[in-house]
Amino acid sequence: MIRRLSSSAAALGLLTGTAGAYDLTILHTNDFHDRFEPISAYDGPCAAEDNAAGECFGGVARMVTAVADARERAGDNVLLLDAGDWFQGSLFYTQYKGDMAAEFMTKLDYDVMAVGNHEFDDGPQGLADFVDQVEFPVLSANIDVSQNDALAGKIDKSTVIELGGERIGIVSVLAEDTPETSSPGDTVIFSPAADAAQAEIDALTGDGVDKIILLTHVGLPADRELAEQLTDVDLIVGGHSHTLLGDMEGAADTYPTMVNDVPIVQAYAYGKYLGELTITFDDAGEITGIDGAPLLLDASVAEDPETLELVAERAEPLEELRQRVVSETTAPVEGSREVCRVQECAMGNLVAEAMLDRVADQGIEVAIANGGGLRASIDEGEVTMGEVLTVLPFQNTLSTFEVDGATLLEALENGASGMEEGAGRFAQVAGMSYTVDPSAEPGSRISDVMVGGEPLDEAATYGVVSNNYVRNGGDGYSMFVDADNAYDFGPDLADVTAEYLAENTPYTPQTDGRITVR
Repeated sequence: MIRRLSSSAAALGLLTGTAGAYDLTILHTNDFHDRFEPISAYDGPCAAEDNAAGECFGGVARMVTAVADARERAGDNVLLLDAGDWFQGSLFYTQYKGDMAAEFMTKLDYDVMAVGNHEFDDGPQGLADFVDQVEFPVLSANIDVSQNDALAGKIDKSTVIELGGERIGIVSVLAEDTPETSSPGDTVIFSPAADAAQAEIDALTGDGVDKIILLTHVGLPADRELAEQLTDVDLIVGGHSHTLLGDMEGAADTYPTMVNDVPIVQAYAYGKYLGELTITFDDAGEITGIDGAPLLLDASVAEDPETLELVAERAEPLEELRQRVVSETTAPVEGSREVCRVQECAMGNLVAEAMLDRVADQGIEVAIANGGGLRASIDEGEVTMGEVLTVLPFQNTLSTFEVDGATLLEALENGASGMEEGAGRFAQVAGMSYTVDPSAEPGSRISDVMVGGEPLDEAATYGVVSNNYVRNGGDGYSMFVDADNAYDFGPDLADVTAEYLAENTPYTPQTDGRITVR
């Protein structure tokens, strides 16, 4: 077996174990988001000529090659796990919903998948349709689906896989705020992740399983908390926060990240990396060694020809729409989650301004765009409709409504409430400006709110535009649910943004200080 000991593992003093020990290799992915084709350095679509020039990353054809090579390297005792969110993020999802995920996850021969929040983007039925097409278990311990006719009996809390004479227990949990970030509906009941995980872990250990993997879709900060709170967990394989771990530039922490002697791994997002970790256990089930690193799926990884052909066939119905050039930009438009969920970003300004421009003649004064609704950046040069749809894949519509200034202030407070976790609720705005202090006490994080150049009047009524997801309480914006004169059926947000870009071509991205972070 070829070993690739990362410097982070060496720093932790975790070397491979002795002869006769049990080696388990975990290959893992998370937050693939329907990026079946290669992506650019900005996580958006990558042109064929750029891919041929070696400038692109990922794509499921590279993933097929990388997984096959990793399995050959590891030999026996290999698991391929996914930590959720294969759904949503490109035109492939618009066209095929979960069908392509089922097709290619089956081709990759996954062993287990966690339910991600975006697996509920088309409601429980969308997830049920996917589960019906795959043979591997799809898990989540902290959701009760028994009251939902489509999902009842289809989502397990855990599974046990026998591999090389050992039993591996896998337990999964899902972010508790999924009702705010997706559409599970009222019949899917969520419980605290830590309680649900520990109960299932205890059941497995009580049955004699001494190797436990927690496969999560809660994000790295929550994974850290779970590692502190739970007992008998050997490894956490996570997703949701799109976190890069490792020794490369831009990594948030080491691979693995150790918390309370529990290794935690995650492999960024969009199929750009394949996580590869080998754990050595002694006869008592204790970890004696950790060896691994994420593999970057760049041009050095060959694209599997058969998979390329399949993806090209699936892409044929999409070509005419996504190749249509709608505008051009004079510089890249920054839309990464690392920026747009914690501060003013150029993509947030673009989308918010596009919304406000469309409805300004209706007496609307301000726009709020949730940072989590922005899913990619756009590079400099020609902008295609496919790129716009990659940024705004959710088919959200414009919503207009009226609230008082106090409610607007409450909304901005909500937007600031998840900054430390990189939550998607952060408010990108147009027609207004504000200052946020994320370290201040809840309820006092927002100050200096200006609307149309005037200080916010908490008693006054303001016309607001957002998207239908936010207006209906998504990302914690429950204060908008009972807004006056609400209309949720405006044009598609991606179309509005594309038309705004076309009207202002060449578009120059900008930030102007409308959001100040202390």
